[in-house]
Amino acid sequence: MRILLVDLESSWRGGQSQALLLLQGLLARGHSVELLSAQGAALAQRAQSENIPVSAISNSLRRARAAGRIRTLLRDPGFDVVHANEAHALTAAWLAGAHRRATLVTARRVAFPLGTSALSRARYRAARRIIAISRFVAQSVVDSGVPARRVEVVYDGVEIPPPSSPDANMAASKAARCAARERWGVPEGQPLLGCVGYLLPEKGQEFLLRALPEIRARFPACRLLLAGDGPCRARLERIATDLSIQSAVHFAGHVQNVSEAYAALDVFVFPSLAEPLGSSLLAAMAAGLPVIAVASGGVPEVVEEGAGLLLPDPNPAGIAEAAVRLLSNPSMAASLGQTARKIIQQKFSADRMVESTLQAYEQAGAGG
Repeated sequence: MRILLVDLESSWRGGQSQALLLLQGLLARGHSVELLSAQGAALAQRAQSENIPVSAISNSLRRARAAGRIRTLLRDPGFDVVHANEAHALTAAWLAGAHRRATLVTARRVAFPLGTSALSRARYRAARRIIAISRFVAQSVVDSGVPARRVEVVYDGVEIPPPSSPDANMAASKAARCAARERWGVPEGQPLLGCVGYLLPEKGQEFLLRALPEIRARFPACRLLLAGDGPCRARLERIATDLSIQSAVHFAGHVQNVSEAYAALDVFVFPSLAEPLGSSLLAAMAAGLPVIAVASGGVPEVVEEGAGLLLPDPNPAGIAEAAVRLLSNPSMAASLGQTARKIIQQKFSADRMVESTLQAYEQAGAGG
């Protein structure tokens, strides 16, 4: 199968991480793949480093330029599938008439209602399949008027780190943890909470910051690692200063090798207010970390009973109580982490995501 994946975002977020995993998985299975991306985009750079063919277009008038490039790429021998990985990509594919030359599918990673404009409706009608990353997202698409038969749930996937046993792997895991903690100056024995994600109001990092003083009242050495950057960073730094916890909070910014962040942590906190699914949550669980998360959006589809602590809302007092509970009970925390890892292996691995996406392509191509 020949697949063209289109993603016109410049930044690196969950959708771009999934695109790279998908491209790698398709290539490993013997399929021919190509990425159409914005020039200089993080996804394009990483794909090129993995020897994945990349066609890049200028950021200026990117949708129009991308549409022109798609038309060119769809000429002989063309592609069997055009996969639009985000909304701008779908617009470009629709403008290029990709649905007339190939099977057009699109990813849907947010739970906002589909736009009501003629353009928005036309581009989604052109897609043979809308691949939703959770049942929560799929329902929002159906509620917007798309027939359920054209919506496919394909959960995001993550690479599963090697287990911490036998002894050789355990030693390597301990060495990775020590190195990661040394990077942020956190000695072993000091509790470290963490969150990985773009710094936006809806991601809820403010609630985690406001919970930290109460957590430190019980565990004075506890520190917090916030990995990720975004428009809210300056405001969050001011909040940390106002709460007099600035010395206990590490604003790590964008972490290229994010596995280092997970390796350093004792507890992962995911305070997002309405998360469609949560790639960083999946990665934390795959790493065997105990998690605290808000039961919103698609999160309850991931954090099953016994796999973490679910909170009804991102109340700082609730976050603090849950964190203290885990830090006070290491055996409970370890049990939650083990169960979380098993769930990711069973339902949310990168391999499973790639196979499910391939099935969606085949069904869409067959007109099913």
